Amino acid sequence: MLTIPGQSKRFCDGFSRRNFLRIGALGMGGLALPQLLQAEAASGLRSGHKAVIMIYLPGGPPHQDTFDLKMDAPAEIRGEFKPIPTSVPGFQICEHLPRLAKCADQYALIRSLSDAVDDHSDFMCQTGRRKNQQPPGGWPSFGSCVSRVLGAADPAVPAFVGLEPRMQHRPYNAATAGYAGVAHDAFRPAADAKSDMVLNGITTDRLADRRSLLTAFDKFRRDVDASGLMSGLDGFNEQAFGMLTSSRLLEALSVEKESAALRERYGKGDIKVHGDAAPMMNEQFLVARRLVEAGARFVTVAYGFWDYHGNNFGNARNDLPMLDQGVSALLEDLKQRGLDKDVSVLMWSEFGRSPTINKDAGRDHWPRANCALLAGGGMKVGQVIGATDRLGGEPSERPVQYGEVFATLYQNLGIDVNKVTIPDLTGRPQYLVPDGCQPMKELVG
Repeated sequence: MLTIPGQSKRFCDGFSRRNFLRIGALGMGGLALPQLLQAEAASGLRSGHKAVIMIYLPGGPPHQDTFDLKMDAPAEIRGEFKPIPTSVPGFQICEHLPRLAKCADQYALIRSLSDAVDDHSDFMCQTGRRKNQQPPGGWPSFGSCVSRVLGAADPAVPAFVGLEPRMQHRPYNAATAGYAGVAHDAFRPAADAKSDMVLNGITTDRLADRRSLLTAFDKFRRDVDASGLMSGLDGFNEQAFGMLTSSRLLEALSVEKESAALRERYGKGDIKVHGDAAPMMNEQFLVARRLVEAGARFVTVAYGFWDYHGNNFGNARNDLPMLDQGVSALLEDLKQRGLDKDVSVLMWSEFGRSPTINKDAGRDHWPRANCALLAGGGMKVGQVIGATDRLGGEPSERPVQYGEVFATLYQNLGIDVNKVTIPDLTGRPQYLVPDGCQPMKELVG
């Protein structure tokens, strides 16, 4: 942590009362942009800038009351909501998602995710793997792998940006860079810390002096580090300095630059945190679009609190319209800006909900069936993949693994999951997805 002379503010709050953009420590200990990015390219890089936006719904929304309604099931299972038609013939979704119904031709829906675990954690959604039997260093998140393999598309913009807050239930933030290295963990900005990006009174010459000092201390640090996690930081410093001396990232975070009409289309959502997860801040979707347009390769958003053990239908009536507005706005915005072929969008959660409505009018955890929405990326959209049985409890057609979805997204980014590996901390090469997981032919051919 360092206060630069001439400044009234620190660049870095070491204990992170704010969640994002800690830019300090330009002296001992290295350049502590807490998540630095590597600019090293690897095999599988496709020409052009491809990107992914992941929307994580912590807690697990009820699939039977959103995208997989079961009107032929008994009353204690089918619930209170009615299906409505979409722009795709034969495809129906919940009546409280009318905007997503109108743009159903812009996304594909998987109704048969089958390999979740009963664990309130983002780990499966961020890695495609289970926590048990991890290799040395731990499984890295998708964004960390993308950062490690592809590096930054723009030296002033991180490859991997995490917009999710630090949630009260800490396992919702469980995924890390693992053996990909701490330099490839998510870079986390927030509105209340944007001012930390401004170099008030600091010239590029003074930054250059600090770069020389940093190099000496950083070499010492790597020499004494035995874990392997800190290796290779020299290459990251260049991008860190690029981020400090460019306004590109700061501008991408500034939704005020968008028209009032577009911001109104996205909506505000709800800035309050209900439960122990995330607020429903619709402007995050707009920030995500601005970030990928500016050069980010992977952006994550955590949205809401969906653990409806009680008052399932009352909660959903309140929450679904805000989700409907924000996600539909994102899909339409990407299409109107010509980004839908290059930017993939994924929305999912850690598991689905139980078919039977409990005594508190809620639904409980149900890892055996879940839904996912995928859009953009040049994928085959306007379709439903898989199905569940009459009660919505088990896949009856085309069970899909989380790893297959990740394999598809990697292919959209130009990364061959059958060839590209990242070494764990023992040096053993590890593939990016679990054994047997391949890009989904239904989506990418």
